[in-house]
Amino acid sequence: MATAGKVIRCKAAVAWKSNKPLVIEDIEVAPPQANEVRIKIVATAVCHSDLYQLFENKHEDGFPIVLGHEAAGIIESVGSGVTEYRPGDHVIPLFISQCRECRFCKSPKTNQCDKGWANAGRHNAMAPLESRLTCKGKKVLQFLGTGTFSEYTVVNQVAVAKIDPAAPLDKVCLTGCGICTGYGAAVNTAKVEPGSTCAVFGLGAVGLAAVMGCQAAGAKRIIAVDINPEKAEKAKVFGATDFVNPKDHSKPISQVLSEMTDGGVDFSLECVGNVGVMRSALESCVKGWGVSVIVGLNNIEDISARPLMLIAGRTWKGSAFGGFKGKDGVEKMVEAYMDKKLKVDEFITHNMTLDQVNDAIELMKEGKCIRTVLNVSPK
Repeated sequence: MATAGKVIRCKAAVAWKSNKPLVIEDIEVAPPQANEVRIKIVATAVCHSDLYQLFENKHEDGFPIVLGHEAAGIIESVGSGVTEYRPGDHVIPLFISQCRECRFCKSPKTNQCDKGWANAGRHNAMAPLESRLTCKGKKVLQFLGTGTFSEYTVVNQVAVAKIDPAAPLDKVCLTGCGICTGYGAAVNTAKVEPGSTCAVFGLGAVGLAAVMGCQAAGAKRIIAVDINPEKAEKAKVFGATDFVNPKDHSKPISQVLSEMTDGGVDFSLECVGNVGVMRSALESCVKGWGVSVIVGLNNIEDISARPLMLIAGRTWKGSAFGGFKGKDGVEKMVEAYMDKKLKVDEFITHNMTLDQVNDAIELMKEGKCIRTVLNVSPK
């Protein structure tokens, strides 16, 4: 392409400070260096993790930053040493890398990777130290190593999944985070069993994907839990059999679920990122074999529970990106969507442009959307 090897000037939504609206700016995107690819972002969705960084992460070394990590695009150019990709490939950037070489990638037990952004970054900043983006002479960080609220971005080749070019980018971008995260937490991490009883706490995109995963795994009863009564019907679309609003009860939600299920659910998934809800989800599990999975992001508060909860045989575990190895998992999930075996379109409630990113953020803050897709660049 004519832009290969050159700096690209384009539009991006920059977060200059926490708790402030994003600003549409002209930024510079440097050419990809060794083992990197530069991607033209076609579509990107707004995820709760973006809001977490903007409103809850108070560390000033996390700004300025380009948020966004749930996206799809087309490779514009590649750096030296890149053999797996070429310009024109349709791809999804990954915040969970897969180098295929490190001890974690070689193990079937995990989807962690030694070559991911977190090993070259600051956990407080939620971004690698290096960035290929600049604005007004300042380095602008790339959220989770991606930074997709931009017309172009640069990522390492270990953090990109090549997908079927026939897949609609403004739909399958959701597999870059929310759908894989929730679905995989049920199927891969919790390992939900046929005939089991499950509870999913929080019915945003991740929670609804977890409901879908529980159904795919053969759960006979799936209790969807949320304080927003408007989520009830949507949860049933994805397979929920029951809906419980904790605000409708004077008892703790764990007690309500225990009474509904003869002592507790077999599997619970916390998809909010609230440490109080994490504890409730654990306490909602049946003793002896109950498994509770923490899915919601939170790196600023501590969790707590009575040791007896675990001594009695419950298991408490966490899940990142649904336990999917980045490249393999995304490719597999896009394939499932193309084969009509996976719901994706049903998550999208709004379509907007990059210029409307602050409106999209407000919709999510107010619980008025499941997923808003921002159409960034024409295909």
